[in-house]
Amino acid sequence: MTDNPYQRFQCEELILRDELAIDRTLLANERTVLAYLRGALTLVIAGVTFLHFFDKGMLLYIGIFCVPFGFAVGVFGALRYRSMDARIRIVRESLACGEAVRPMGESDHRGEASR
Repeated sequence: MTDNPYQRFQCEELILRDELAIDRTLLANERTVLAYLRGALTLVIAGVTFLHFFDKGMLLYIGIFCVPFGFAVGVFGALRYRSMDARIRIVRESLACGEAVRPMGESDHRGEASR
């Protein structure tokens, strides 16, 4: 059972402000994934730079650490974006249709032909 904080709203009660709030949430989620990707790219570039210019010492080890950590940050950011995007879209669909929110992974068992 999923507790949806938006179940009390009906389709007729939604106003433009509610739709715009969801749009702002979608845009904030996109800004967040771009920040993750920007940080990941910075770590990878810094790591490659350290590996290229330093043959020994502490900066070489920092470069060896930065490259895989940068890739991990990028993958984490992309996965987090997809997860949050799916959750936001579930809430948007439930508000638009006035139906209860289905838990993630559950789909409508009707076929495309019945729509």
